[in-house]
Amino acid sequence: MNIIIIKYNAGNIESVNNALIRLGVNAEITADPEKIRNADKVIFPGVGEASTTMEYLRRHKLDELIVSLKQPVLGICLGLQLMCSHSEEGDTTCLGIFDEKVKRFVPKPGEEFITKVPHMGWNAITNLKSNLFSPDLENEYVYFVHSFYAGLGEHTAATCNYIVPFSAALQKENYYATQFHPEKSGKIGAAILQNFLKI
Repeated sequence: MNIIIIKYNAGNIESVNNALIRLGVNAEITADPEKIRNADKVIFPGVGEASTTMEYLRRHKLDELIVSLKQPVLGICLGLQLMCSHSEEGDTTCLGIFDEKVKRFVPKPGEEFITKVPHMGWNAITNLKSNLFSPDLENEYVYFVHSFYAGLGEHTAATCNYIVPFSAALQKENYYATQFHPEKSGKIGAAILQNFLKI
């Protein structure tokens, strides 16, 4: 199987690659449009800031490439946010694959010390609706690190609750995305990556 991890200026690329190696999968890390277009599966990881990353994607025409892909594509963390329509981070117009908008977490008054931003740590995912998840993963815990979140909407494939309910995962046609880091989520994350590889 030909797995490509998109190489760009914002990524947790090596940790994703190491997670795939643990599953016995050798992926290629590249920004080569032809290789990305011809891959069996594409992973779009991300750690960074939305506006500068979108500017980079547009400058290198990776934005046009990503939205044209027909094979299964998995966005991770910032990858999910950039696949949405708009992000409050830098007032950024994103790829528009998903209709959901990305907003900054705002703790409720008096709860600033209880619900800190960024949301960092292990939380349960519920209301699983995608073949990215097997039924036994309902209410399992995965690892999050983020200050911005995608709201709930028609493409929500998993829900998490931190300050507000938000999309822990999204899916539309061949596009899948997780706000959490499956590559840092132990055996649960490994199972989710394995499910993606089987799609």
